[in-house]
Amino acid sequence: MIEYKADRLVFNVEQSVMATGGNAINAIGSAPGVMVLNGNISLLGKGSARVMINGRMLDLTGQDLINYLNSISSSDIKSIEVINNPPAKYEASGDGGLINIILKKGMANAWKNTSNLAYDQNTYSFFSLNNSFFYNKNKVKFSFNAGGRLGNIKTREDLDTFYPKGVWELKSEGKAKQDNVTAGFALDYDLSPKTTIGLQYLGNFNNPDRADLTKIGVNNTDHHLESVLVNTAANDLNNKGNTYNAHLVSTLDTLNRKISVDLDYFTYGAKIDNNFVTQTFLPNGEFLNTNQSARNIANQNINNFGLKIDMDHPLKFINLSYGARLSLVNSKADIKYYNTISGGEAFDPNRSNEFDYKESNQALYINGTKQLNAKLSLQLGLRVENTQTDGFSATINQKNTNNYLKLFPTVYLSYQKSESHNFAFSYGRRIKRPSFANLNPFRSYINSTSYSEGNPFLQPSFNDNFEFTHVYKGNLRTNVFFNVTNDGFGVIFSSDPNTNTQVISRQNYFKEYYYGIGENYSVNVGTWWQSQNMVYLLGSKTNFTNAINASPKNGVQLYLSTNNTFALGQTTKLQADFFFTSKVKRGLYEVGNIYGLNIGIRQDMIKDKLQLSLLANDVFNTAYLKNYTSIVNGVKQVYSENNSSRFVRLSLTYNFGNTKINVKGRSFGNEEERKRTN
Repeated sequence: MIEYKADRLVFNVEQSVMATGGNAINAIGSAPGVMVLNGNISLLGKGSARVMINGRMLDLTGQDLINYLNSISSSDIKSIEVINNPPAKYEASGDGGLINIILKKGMANAWKNTSNLAYDQNTYSFFSLNNSFFYNKNKVKFSFNAGGRLGNIKTREDLDTFYPKGVWELKSEGKAKQDNVTAGFALDYDLSPKTTIGLQYLGNFNNPDRADLTKIGVNNTDHHLESVLVNTAANDLNNKGNTYNAHLVSTLDTLNRKISVDLDYFTYGAKIDNNFVTQTFLPNGEFLNTNQSARNIANQNINNFGLKIDMDHPLKFINLSYGARLSLVNSKADIKYYNTISGGEAFDPNRSNEFDYKESNQALYINGTKQLNAKLSLQLGLRVENTQTDGFSATINQKNTNNYLKLFPTVYLSYQKSESHNFAFSYGRRIKRPSFANLNPFRSYINSTSYSEGNPFLQPSFNDNFEFTHVYKGNLRTNVFFNVTNDGFGVIFSSDPNTNTQVISRQNYFKEYYYGIGENYSVNVGTWWQSQNMVYLLGSKTNFTNAINASPKNGVQLYLSTNNTFALGQTTKLQADFFFTSKVKRGLYEVGNIYGLNIGIRQDMIKDKLQLSLLANDVFNTAYLKNYTSIVNGVKQVYSENNSSRFVRLSLTYNFGNTKINVKGRSFGNEEERKRTN
């Protein structure tokens, strides 16, 4: 189920009982060392990970990325690659390495169809139906997939804010739709034995409407309840993404020189129509007043064009590869605020906004691999990226531009001392760019007591990543890493103790040293038990470089996980996975311990053509973000979020046709831009 290669971990989704019947988020979350919490995907010992599909970067972040990956069925995924220090060929964006989703494709002169029906039960429930078809005949390779989901999940948020005059206790519960439709196809045609052209499309259409009820208990210094703010909100949400790719791959000569050309175009649109009312009540339920009533309509539209050229150029003394990439992004966002407290809709221009953002990125890279002797190999790479940005807020008539040229070197050194001992060292430099929304300077009101604002002066952060690995007899892997982040930026939750107002802002405010050591151990007990185990000890040291009224938190974190698959017979598999991460202090925030147990069983029937799976996810309902604590301006805030972490899934998968699978595929070249749309 899990393979370790020189520069990446490969999680074979087909072998996982846990991922059966789910989506890409379920599959990614099942991979060792990958955390999916609070709308963020991160790698153990790293930061936020960038996500690729068949090697093309997704330019989506946050909830937009989650929505997109939720629309991809795990039955369409062959494997997931976790790359801690990506080579120079890949975009330099992302401080936490890369996650590469490899989609399935059929073998030559064969066809196959896979249908999957799944039912998820949490407080609410939803159904998923997906179908994938693969056809390869002579010069033609074709695949088509379509699917959808219908139903709801329960959402829960808690936030305690400790103001000097008393604690404000926020509790929010919601019912969120999971409705979506997705479709895609890939077509490749061999013009000759050496040249292939192809087209690829992937589209998703989501309607994650939400109905939320939020109550804020306002206490005095003696912790006696004085009043209750009740916010009811109906969110009409729609988002859709369309990704197009045309490509050519040609082998130029008998030396295996190969050129690849990719044209990519990506569109993303999101609309939020939020109607909300905030009312004030006394503790006995007596109505006092309507604090706020409004309709907030937000739109975002993103277009991205990409051109990528890659060349593999093997020489007698070195294997050389080089290439270039051009990316153009245009993002338009607007917010319209209507005051409805009088019954009608009165447009408020002071709370409305239009923001246009343009970005151009040009990149060149070169990478060389050399086998120095029978035991020692070296790989060196260099990527240069030139970026120009232009952001304009029409409402406040503010324009901000930024231009920077940066170098991103990579080094890989591998030493095979013996059959039992292998040593490897790697170094890579990465960049983390702000999402488009984080650069919007406008102030967006969440409710009557809190608002969020972007920062047009936000600068990218840079990461230097060092990693050393020792592998003993292929199954005991020791990993030591050290990462340095400069100009780190993030979200700051601050509160004004005088007005009891919460402000969510974005700033470059820290420099961080992050380090750790870990052990990975794989063992097979006979033919009936396969076990993958991981334990890491992590630490950090953070210095605040901006004048924020807070003190940095530094501490040590313990992480451990175990993935166990048991063969109960020729056709039955039982899988039990457990992970634990201790309480951790890092930078501005402190997070409580998180742990989870997942148990799944899969029964193969009709000569493996029919599979019945049952999964109990997060059995103890403990694998969610809790006690996310910060203290800014002397005000302590404690946040928790649980979006139906515990659920049961029943899945039925039917395969017919040729059952052999070939993972050859192409990826979208504009994945980085797609990820940053949130």
